[in-house]
Amino acid sequence: MANTDPRSPVNPESTAVTDGSVTNVSGRRFRMIRNGVIAAVAVLLSTIIFLGTRTPSASASLASLAETATPFDAALANPKPSLVEFYANWCTSCQAMAGDMAELRDTYGDRINFVMLNVDNSKWLPEVLKYRVDGIPHFLFMNDEGEAIATSIGEQPKTVLTANLDALSAGQPLPYVQSQGRSSAVDAEVRSAPVQDDPRSHGAQVVTQN
Repeated sequence: MANTDPRSPVNPESTAVTDGSVTNVSGRRFRMIRNGVIAAVAVLLSTIIFLGTRTPSASASLASLAETATPFDAALANPKPSLVEFYANWCTSCQAMAGDMAELRDTYGDRINFVMLNVDNSKWLPEVLKYRVDGIPHFLFMNDEGEAIATSIGEQPKTVLTANLDALSAGQPLPYVQSQGRSSAVDAEVRSAPVQDDPRSHGAQVVTQN
């Protein structure tokens, strides 16, 4: 006969309740640990995916772009058209476009020379004066014969540059001959140097060369 004395050290009902409570506590603890692990794994995977999908252009800098740019003399000597960017390291508009310029170079670099000329380097003063650079970024589009065919000044939408580069690589007229964007003024000593009459406005624009 089963022992039903509540004073007995072995009470089946009491044991059942106790075991159930322990099981519930263990289950809740397990679920908490499991949910924590799932959350941690989700965060880790999100981080890996984010870092994995970042392109080099996301961290592009003017210095890295300039270091890997096509030398100006080499661009004039080879048979490809060129996009020449006059820039300066302190130019916030130039910095803002660095990512787009890196992406464009990745796309068109096999068909178009990407040249960067630092306006703070006196070596490029003749080019600064020749192409009337008084606002940067100043983009100079050159055909495959090294002739300047258009310029654009200031921050440019990537779609505009893409369309112009498509046309440039195909030897067609550039579709955008006027656009606007922020630009940084070039040093006063450069801007005050003798240039042709009717100097270019500081505002962003695209002008077709005659």
